[in-house]
Amino acid sequence: MHPDIDRRSLLVGTALIGVTTAIPAQAEQMSMGAVRHVRAGVLNIGYHEFGPAGGPVVLLLHGFPYDVHSYVEVAPILAAKGFRVIVPHLRGHGPTRFVDASTPRSGQQAAIGSDLLALLDALGVERAVLAGYDWGGRAACVVAALHPERCVGLVSVNSYLIQDIVKAASPAPARVERGLWYQFYFTTERGRAGLAAHREDIARIMWADNSPTWRFDDVTFARSAAAFANPDYVEVVIHSYRHRLGLADGASSYAAIEAQLARLPRIRVPAITLDGQRDGVVAATDGRASAVAFLAPREHRQVPDAGHNLPQEAPAIFAQAVIDVAGRS
Repeated sequence: MHPDIDRRSLLVGTALIGVTTAIPAQAEQMSMGAVRHVRAGVLNIGYHEFGPAGGPVVLLLHGFPYDVHSYVEVAPILAAKGFRVIVPHLRGHGPTRFVDASTPRSGQQAAIGSDLLALLDALGVERAVLAGYDWGGRAACVVAALHPERCVGLVSVNSYLIQDIVKAASPAPARVERGLWYQFYFTTERGRAGLAAHREDIARIMWADNSPTWRFDDVTFARSAAAFANPDYVEVVIHSYRHRLGLADGASSYAAIEAQLARLPRIRVPAITLDGQRDGVVAATDGRASAVAFLAPREHRQVPDAGHNLPQEAPAIFAQAVIDVAGRS
């Protein structure tokens, strides 16, 4: 077993997986390394790569309001196991840029799923393990569901993440709605202006709320917050939340994909899903409610003391899930 995995208790299974959430001192000195760039669809994507070029491929996909540093410990663990690890900056984040100024700055689920498929094509990757959380987990679910031939296996935090936009107006329980304050804020022009003026402050509040047991420090936050300076960040984020709530039209170029996603396609590749038991946004479950969405073997794992940014809070456990699902193909 890799030494980084030994640092945390791994009780692998469908029950509970022990984890500590303190950030090791040496992690603060870790780096994602040099940024590479590739033209992929409507984007010039900035990405990081680890491990041998000929190894089995894993794509690690971050969420909002986070960045590639969610995988600063996960990527080296997987590289040491022989995987070729690719960690892209999502649209609107870090060095990733739109090629054409006239392209709509859409943040809808079809867009981020299309970006992932375009990245696979641009890098000449036929099949890969797709792993992510939040926006990144949604992109992985979209590709796994619509293009299973490109997906060796799926690791998704919070299970099935394809949005049921038709039911977006149906209220969730009040305790859930309370945690979604930022989504409702972003539906207003005041929220757009607030995100533009206070993007780091909003992200820091969300980090604390989303992961109440994660003891991140100023250096860790600032390292990721640099990605929010992207000129398209505000427009992509605002559109993402307005679209998912049924309050903004999608870009016409993604209409056919959104029509497919509206049918809530099921996932036909091996999957491991994870829930952090201290997730302040999405309550941890036993996985049974989402079981119908998975047609291939799927295992659900709960992670005590981990919150919404699970790969960064519990990197060894997330890495082990990738290793395990890769072994099931």
